[in-house]
Amino acid sequence: MAARTHTGMRGLAAVPSYVVMQPTTLCNLDCVYCYLPLRAVDKRMPVAVAEAVAAAVNPWAAAGRFSVVWHGGEPLAAGQEHLAALLAPFGPEVEHHVQTNATLIDDAWCAFFAEHGIRVSVSVDGPRDRNGERVTRGGRPAYDRILAGVAALRRHGLPFSALAVVSRPEAGLATELYDYFLDLGCDVLGINIEETEGVNTRTNARDAAAVTGFWAELVGAWRRDPRIHLREVEWSLRYAGAVLAGTADDVLPRRLDPIPTVAQDGSVVVLSPELAGFTDPRYGDFSSGNVLTTPLAEILAGAGRTPWVGEFLAGVEACRSSCPYFGFCGGGHAANRYFELGRFDGTETEHCRNSKIRLLEGVLEHARDHESPAV
Repeated sequence: MAARTHTGMRGLAAVPSYVVMQPTTLCNLDCVYCYLPLRAVDKRMPVAVAEAVAAAVNPWAAAGRFSVVWHGGEPLAAGQEHLAALLAPFGPEVEHHVQTNATLIDDAWCAFFAEHGIRVSVSVDGPRDRNGERVTRGGRPAYDRILAGVAALRRHGLPFSALAVVSRPEAGLATELYDYFLDLGCDVLGINIEETEGVNTRTNARDAAAVTGFWAELVGAWRRDPRIHLREVEWSLRYAGAVLAGTADDVLPRRLDPIPTVAQDGSVVVLSPELAGFTDPRYGDFSSGNVLTTPLAEILAGAGRTPWVGEFLAGVEACRSSCPYFGFCGGGHAANRYFELGRFDGTETEHCRNSKIRLLEGVLEHARDHESPAV
């Protein structure tokens, strides 16, 4: 793939497209690959934090589509009463999403989702034998409880997305997963190759051919029955189409989405939710401010001056000048650089290879293997 000049993704946007909110640090599961450092502790977000965030978000939502993503811990572990109190300050234009392991979902939670217009995304890794690392705090498999939650969503006619972690890509797995999620009933599917991140220090180095083959196989499964919106594949096809049309420079936004994550205590970490809750001798706690003392819009306006953010932006420029895949990924994710490389101004990571480079190569491999013969 030839290198191209891409003018987008310079600096941080003043207004994000969504905000991530951590209603509690607690999770009732103890998944082996989880990155969260405080998931055994129940630290809940005060309502004052939600009120401070809503003061910024409500005008943004009134001006155009805007989402708040509730992401823990396990957000439902905060309980319906507390979560309702956190939702209350947000205006009717705000779209709410929750990322959940589904083990707590029952009829009452489904009524809650419907009442508040909350879009649900379920974390599940495929069939029972693919969920061995999704376990309770007692080490017991969580799969049956996940399925019970999904059954409740379906019983109430609530659409839902799914997010799966793949730890060991291998031949046949992509087809198995896609068929499973078709039967599960989700309408959007995201696939994450396991990442070395946070407290998960397991290596994510994978065989290049196996990962590329996994993505190529997934494209094939999706093309046979494209009823599910397949997040990674559809993004890849959009980019490939833009390259063919000569409009690839228009794919990336002009500035990076700051993706502010508001931790339970009101501290704001930009660019990578996975950095929240961690500290470093060089970078401190990674936060750019706290909404209890500084308005969110003001925090975002000055986030580029946070030392580690400046280092990350230097790394983005290094990627722009050296990587032919920059127009597809926009320079990667801050947390992956930090947890893999120990700093933010490095370039290629294993995450880049697994979930960007080999993803795009897998899509192209499928296209080459299934192109129509010349006549």
